[in-house]
Formats: sequence, structure tokens, C-alpha cells
Amino acid sequence: MRALYTTDLSAASEAAIENETCHECLERIGIETIHLVTVVPSNIHAGMPGMDLEGRRQRALNRYQSVMENAGFAVETHVVRGTPHRRINGIAGAVGADLTIAGSRGKSPLENRVIGSTTRNLARTSVVPLLITRIERETDEPDLRHEHLFRRMLYATDFSKNAERAFEAFSSLRYAAESATLVHVESPKDTGVTADEADEPAARLDELAAQLEEWDIETEIDVRQGDPADEIIAAEDEFDATTILLGSRGRSRLRRLLLGSVSESVIARAAGNVYLVPPPRSA
Repeated sequence: MRALYTTDLSAASEAAIENETCHECLERIGIETIHLVTVVPSNIHAGMPGMDLEGRRQRALNRYQSVMENAGFAVETHVVRGTPHRRINGIAGAVGADLTIAGSRGKSPLENRVIGSTTRNLARTSVVPLLITRIERETDEPDLRHEHLFRRMLYATDFSKNAERAFEAFSSLRYAAESATLVHVESPKDTGVTADEADEPAARLDELAAQLEEWDIETEIDVRQGDPADEIIAAEDEFDATTILLGSRGRSRLRRLLLGSVSESVIARAAGNVYLVPPPRSA
């Protein structure tokens, strides 16, 4: 498997790239090749005296390349210029990436400002699964909030086609996951359902749980009522999840609207990592 690892060369990005436990997690899910990518924004002019942006960034990537190669990965580097999320998506498609990894700082004082614009745009437009790794804020030596990325998974499903597609990610995640919580949130509008209908979500979650148990993943189910995003975030805290796994929906023809409101809210508000699975490329 190939992963595209985006970096802005900040201290936060460096903390993630140099984390040995993180390397082991990626190796466990089958990542063999890593493409390190940094983008020089098109509004920064290379011709300014003393800038040499591409050269400085390439030298930084060379250092990161050595770290990744010492961890056992085959590594290629890319220094490109343009709109970050567009260039990142373009390279992901060109190299046939199976996963894009982007770092994001942790909690922000401003609501819905937890993730930066590049990460937010990647979440809305990525055509390959996107892993958003949460990194500590407001510290001179930042680190990952959860070094063991996939140890405790929280899978959120509305039983849609793309939620089913997200569940398929466990075929590789099972080699790194120790436990999983499967969550379905019922809307308050569903309070008038019959007893049989009320039991259906739990039964469907039990079927998924049985599959994970066969892979030696300790699994429990949780059916909740309320606002989906609120309940998913509450479940993340309650079960101390290291990563939330969920799918995005592709109902709109507009690329920027591919991400459903629930997914976007979860990505913005989650304390830990988020693994987002988009619709298939043909969609």
C-alpha cells in the first residue's frame, strides 16, 4: 500500500513524522511506500531575495525521508507549488495512493476552527481515504495526541453505502486495532418506531461486531439517540477512542459539498484522529 504524507514542515508535522509508534501503526496496516509532499502556496513568490523556498523545503523533506527510510519505508519526496489541497489530491491520484495522511492541531478556542483550511479542503475533496492525525496545540514540542493511531477504533455508521465502504477499512486496520466500538445514532424523529424497528440497528451492529470478533478485535455496540455529530463526539470521549472511522457521502456534484454535515462536524470537533472514507472514485 502507498500513503501520501502531507507536511507543512512545522514542528507539529515533524513530531508526527518522527514518531516511531506511528510508523509501526502504518506498517501494521500495510503501508510500504510513503510519498512525502509539501506545497508552496502559489501566493508566495519564489523570486523574493533570500527566499529559495523550494530548496529549503526539499532539504527538510530529505531529512524526513531519512527518518522514514530508517523505519523501513520506501520514500519519495515532492515539493510542488499551487493550491495545497488541489496539488495534494493530484499527486495522490498520480501515484495511486491508498491513503492520504494530514496532520491537524488539536482543540482551538474557536468553534469549528479545529482544523486548518488545507485539512478541511482535503476532507471535502479527497478521492482516497484520509487520515487526519491530531497533534497537540500550544506547546513548543508538540506530539501526537494518540501515538497508537488505531488501537481503539470508534466506527460510526448510518448504514449507508458509504458507511459500509468505511467498514471495509477494517480489512487492513484489524492488524493494528485491539478494540472497536460500533456506534449508530438514531434521530429524535425515530422515536415513534415499532419495537421491531427499534431493535434493528442493534441487530445490524451485532452482525458487524461478529465479523470483527472473528479478527480478534474486542468489540462492543452502542445505539444512541440525538444529534449524530454530538453523540459521536460524546462516544469518542466515553470510549477513549484513538481514531474515529466514518464515511462521507457524495450526493452533490459540487466537490466542496461532498462531505456530509455530520462528517464535517466530527472532523472539526474530534479530540483524536479521524479516518474518513470518501465515495469511490467513480462516484
